[in-house]
Amino acid sequence: MTLAPPGSIVHYFDDFDLPRFLPVAAGFGCERYGFLVTPNIDHLIRFHDEASFREIYGAASFVLLDSRVAARLLRLLKSLRLPVCPGSDLTSALFSDVIRPADRIVIIGGSAQQAQTLAQRHELTNLRHYEPPMGFIRDRAAVERCLEFIEDASPFRFCFLAVGSPQQEVLARAVGKRGRARGLALCVGASLNFLTDVERRAPVWMQHAGFEWLFRLLQAPQRMAYRYLVRGPRFFAQLSGSRFVLRARPTDRFSQPT
Repeated sequence: MTLAPPGSIVHYFDDFDLPRFLPVAAGFGCERYGFLVTPNIDHLIRFHDEASFREIYGAASFVLLDSRVAARLLRLLKSLRLPVCPGSDLTSALFSDVIRPADRIVIIGGSAQQAQTLAQRHELTNLRHYEPPMGFIRDRAAVERCLEFIEDASPFRFCFLAVGSPQQEVLARAVGKRGRARGLALCVGASLNFLTDVERRAPVWMQHAGFEWLFRLLQAPQRMAYRYLVRGPRFFAQLSGSRFVLRARPTDRFSQPT
């Protein structure tokens, strides 16, 4: 492995697409804690800019690339092929193919109606939901209440953190530092909105063509314009000072039974 130039930022990704990761998630179990992040271009920019965000990613059990656009740019400009496992696809597949009705599932974020919709559609009998207040991450007491809810619901099979980035990643890391919870936490952003029809997701052909960002921009231009049109292009400027590494991890970390 060649060393990164001095001062460069190194991004690590795990070698999983969706079909290969599903059995890993299914077998993670409730005897330990781990958390998963699914970086898109906005997250990669934050990773480049913020040391605290890099520390969180360094502690993540799994780093799965969410963005087909980023994957294509890296293949074109860096001759690097990275597998893609979009967080929304993963979340949908877990609910439809992995989660059983009696599994303990925790949802942080979204509304009570969304949680009820998921419970009804998937016949879930052991779902716990908590909706933190807006801006909770800046309120120490509110963060503590959220962490205690997650810990009280442990052990869980999956805990879906859907409070936006970087709030969800900060929560996931804090849960791990406290060492009380068991199960797999997933930072999934807007994935639950798509599953519960709060937001429309791009047609499949747009997803695979790498135009999902354009669909979201057209659906919510005021909310998404800055992210995609102003902030997003910074990724190109950061490429020269970044190194992207596909890592292989010991298989015994992924093979614990449920």
